[in-house]
Amino acid sequence: MRIALFTETFLPKIDGIVTRLRYTIEHLQRNDNQVLVIAPDGGIIEYKGAKVYGVSGFPLPLYPELKIALPRPAIVNVLKQFRPDVIHVVNPAVLGLSGIFYSKIFRIPLVASYHTHLPKYLRHYGLQPLEGLLWELLKIAHNQAALNLCTSSAMIKELSVRGIKRLYLWQRGVDTELFHPQQASVEMRSRLSQNYPESFLLLYVGRLSAEKEIEQIKAILEAIPEARLALVGDGPHRQVLKKHFDGTNTHFVGYLTGYELASAFASADAFIFPSRTETLGLVLLEAMAAGCPVVAACSGGIPDIVTHGVNGYLFKATVDFQEAIAATISLLQQKQKRYVMRQSARREAENWGWATATQQLQNYYQKVISAHK
Repeated sequence: MRIALFTETFLPKIDGIVTRLRYTIEHLQRNDNQVLVIAPDGGIIEYKGAKVYGVSGFPLPLYPELKIALPRPAIVNVLKQFRPDVIHVVNPAVLGLSGIFYSKIFRIPLVASYHTHLPKYLRHYGLQPLEGLLWELLKIAHNQAALNLCTSSAMIKELSVRGIKRLYLWQRGVDTELFHPQQASVEMRSRLSQNYPESFLLLYVGRLSAEKEIEQIKAILEAIPEARLALVGDGPHRQVLKKHFDGTNTHFVGYLTGYELASAFASADAFIFPSRTETLGLVLLEAMAAGCPVVAACSGGIPDIVTHGVNGYLFKATVDFQEAIAATISLLQQKQKRYVMRQSARREAENWGWATATQQLQNYYQKVISAHK
């Protein structure tokens, strides 16, 4: 198959969507498909054999790391040369809308996928009054597709209630070879804890942005003053968080990738994830694959991954964060429980390889192509 992927975010940006696209593209190409990626220009023209067509854009004011790429007429020629069998728009917002438009003009089957819970993000940026309008726009865009993919059952239910049709589950995936308990190291633990490797080590990995609600982790540090916290990642909320965590045992590590990231997961005692805006939470799967117990908000797609008391703990978001504190203290005090939970987390992650997830996606592509003929 020849697949044209329109995405609002791609390399060199680092986030869960880009991670999913990287592995998907690699496996699609490996399965003798041809992929064209149309994305905001990041200076990359090829990835794993797939051609990348970069569209110039400008930084989003509220989130400078994210580029807004405006559609341009040259995309028409790129599509004509590539001759796709299917167009897949990932999180259609601006550039993705051109993918929808061209699918209609050239009568090419259209698949869309929902990865970022944008309407919920608005309330963290003072834009909550626009939430209803955004849902209407998303409904119009997604209902142009022959098939809409979600990464969790919770998102299928919510999007269905919002009037989005033809919803299917695109199963999760994780690199269980890279993210592995064997990546644990004393050196990484010392680095994350700022040379206090004997201390109980908490880890957060992801964007440092308002919608991730990272501020709440401070309550755990106050309840367990001997614990250390490592925040891996970067984003527009970094300076606010630095001020918020001032005076605590918190280390702002910055971005880690590849084996360093895998080692960070494997070397920590608990992965803390308070975000309530996750459609899936890929970093949770990566933590679990590395054998790191998870303490996460019971929201969005997270309950699809974490089984409370088995491979991690789920907590309901409350003002005082007491459930999260109690779960973390339990991990600290019960070394044997922590060991068993590490084993269970790893076993759960082993069920979700990228090859299977990509084969499922190919089957969806074939379905819409066959129906279009």
